[in-house]
Amino acid sequence: MDRKPYAIAIDGPSGAGKSSLARSVAREIGFVYVDTGAIYRTVGWAALRRSAEDAAAVAALLPEIRITMDYGEDGEQRMYLNGEDVSEKIRLPEVSMAASRISALPEVRSFLLDMQRSLAEKNNVIMDGRDIGTVVLPHADVKIFLTASVEDRARRRYQELCQRGTAKDFEQLLREIKERDYNDTHRAAAPLRPAEDAVVLDTTGNTFQQSRQQLLDIIRGRVGL
Repeated sequence: MDRKPYAIAIDGPSGAGKSSLARSVAREIGFVYVDTGAIYRTVGWAALRRSAEDAAAVAALLPEIRITMDYGEDGEQRMYLNGEDVSEKIRLPEVSMAASRISALPEVRSFLLDMQRSLAEKNNVIMDGRDIGTVVLPHADVKIFLTASVEDRARRRYQELCQRGTAKDFEQLLREIKERDYNDTHRAAAPLRPAEDAVVLDTTGNTFQQSRQQLLDIIRGRVGL
């Protein structure tokens, strides 16, 4: 009988490089990359657009939300909200903060859980987020907790925003990342923490290529890819 698909879970705080590293490694080993942060950002975008600010308003909005994903010719994950491509809109800083707020709601996490698990049941995946190894894919073949100092993460995010033409004050960005760290680690529903069997990879001071190689070494060492 064929083996079930491989699942690699990568968790970590905002700005740790999860998305860019996981995407690059997935391309290298031929896996499907799933950015669950983009899924939550899509719900956050929907909430912002409808001015749904409290838990009750967001919960009432969920039945109207249809989220789908696709992959472009370049392999990039594209997010669709009720048929509209929102891949660029969800990368705005205000959407990032909205995603952090709504991700604390048990109703939202439950709403998206089946979607995330279904992707892993059908494909070899590298899935990144905040609770992949602890909640979404607790039986993942490899679990990695990717982190870096808050200053390092703020610098990376600042450079990313500058490249996109949406530059933001560095000190404000640093405060927002610290706030998101607090929210993510103190929420009642699936708080951010390393899974007990996760490998912790601190990339502070690393170049992208150094972090990428370390990630590949961990994955290949665990599953022999």
